[in-house]
Amino acid sequence: MKRVTAVVLAFAFVLSISAAAFAQAAEKFAYVDLTRIFTEYGKTKDYDKSLTEKEGAYTAEREKKVTEVKQTQDKMNLLNEKEKASKKTELDSKIKSLQDFDRQKQADLRKEQLEKAQEIEADIREAVKKIAEKEGYTMVFNDRVLVYQSKSLDITDKAMEGLNKGYKK
Repeated sequence: MKRVTAVVLAFAFVLSISAAAFAQAAEKFAYVDLTRIFTEYGKTKDYDKSLTEKEGAYTAEREKKVTEVKQTQDKMNLLNEKEKASKKTELDSKIKSLQDFDRQKQADLRKEQLEKAQEIEADIREAVKKIAEKEGYTMVFNDRVLVYQSKSLDITDKAMEGLNKGYKK
C-alpha cells in the first residue's frame, strides 16, 4: 500500500511539474481589427484627402480636354467637306491626347494608391509587432480569419494609439 501511495504521489508530483512547465511555455495570442486600424489611422485619412484633391485636379484637367474636343467637333459640323478633312486630323489628335491623358493619370493614381496602402500596411505591422514584443504575444491574428474571439484578446486600440501617436503630419 505504501508503495502504491508513493508511486501515486511521485506521479502527481511529475504531473504538477509538467503542468507548471507547460503553463510557462504557453503561447500568448491576440488579434487586431485591421480594417478599423487602416480606416482610422491618421495617415490614411490624410492620404485620402490628398488623393481626393489629386482626383479633383485630374477631373478638372480632363474636363478641359473634353471641352476642347467638343468645341472642335462643333466647329467641324459648320465647315464644308474640304475644311472638315483638315480639322479631322486636329480632332483625332485631341481625342488621342485625351485618351492618353486618361490612361496615364489613372495609372498614376492606381500606382500611388498601391504604394501608400503598402506604406500604411507596413506602419500597422510595425505597430502591432512592437506591442506583441512588448507584451509577449507569440501570435497576433487579423480578426477576419477568426470564427470566435474574446474581446480580452483584442489589441486594436493599443495599436491605434501607438500608430497615431507615432504619426506626424
